[in-house]
Amino acid sequence: MKHVSILPLYDATLTSIDSSYQLFSRVNDFMKYQGKPPFYKIEVTGLTKSTKFSNGLYKISTQMTVNQIKKTDVIVLPLLCGNFKKAIQENKKYTDWLIAQYHSGAEIVCLCVGSFYLASTGLLNNKKCAVHWAAKNEFKEMFPNVKIIDDSIITDERGIYTCGGGYSYLNLLLYIFEKHLGREISVLASKMFEIDIERKSQNPYAIFIGQKKHGDELVLKAQELIENNPTETLTVDSICEKFNVGRRTFERRFKKHTGNSILEYIQRVKVEFAKKYLETGRKTVNEIIYETGYNDIDAFRKIFKRITDLSPIDYRKKYSV
Repeated sequence: MKHVSILPLYDATLTSIDSSYQLFSRVNDFMKYQGKPPFYKIEVTGLTKSTKFSNGLYKISTQMTVNQIKKTDVIVLPLLCGNFKKAIQENKKYTDWLIAQYHSGAEIVCLCVGSFYLASTGLLNNKKCAVHWAAKNEFKEMFPNVKIIDDSIITDERGIYTCGGGYSYLNLLLYIFEKHLGREISVLASKMFEIDIERKSQNPYAIFIGQKKHGDELVLKAQELIENNPTETLTVDSICEKFNVGRRTFERRFKKHTGNSILEYIQRVKVEFAKKYLETGRKTVNEIIYETGYNDIDAFRKIFKRITDLSPIDYRKKYSV
């Protein structure tokens, strides 16, 4: 039997704590129906016997305190909300225990932006971490030693599991069940809770937000030029000529500060422009593509699918309002 400790972190969402507790508990029910013993012992494990959430709106009773848990097998870090820096500070009292448990063999299952706290412990240094697309820039600034993964929903590295995207933690829990008990139990949980087990990528949901907290004025001007002219046929050469800079040097400079090449930045801005029209407009897909400044329709369709994992037509079907 694996012991599961769900930590009611400061600024955690009550939903992610309860969902984790319910899913692990239901897996035990599945085992019971199959005539097998329960696989998990699940306990909400806090610093004290009760924890308040949402400015005192909710209170949760913990079953154990960390001081009482000498050895655990799985630690669940719930999704956080609000001010990440404050949450990190308030949750520091868990850190020594968390690190000690990990080095004693415990797996860490980190839900979405609970990764801000996990990264603050140093356990994610030089490891991959799935980060919600909206939090990517802030996370990168705070934790430059972590390898950000912003397209995949789940990462799995040396006993630490992370996920990006609010309720993608449900997919992460299915992944954990498959690791521990096999595909059959994971599929059963997917069916019972109606969770899309095949959801693997954040790309269809992401909104492009350029990294601008770098302080390089010339790169900022280039970003603004691209963002303010999504219908123009901009090229890398034309941008470099406008700012009177050498292409090779400026491309390295741009990539260093934004995480994208100049060409990638142009493409992402144009895709974002097209997405808005696909969501709300009535123009044909080809008309929208032409408005982005592309004459080669097939080329833009390929770029669009590479960035979003969907064709323009499928994107319109999914998100049109």
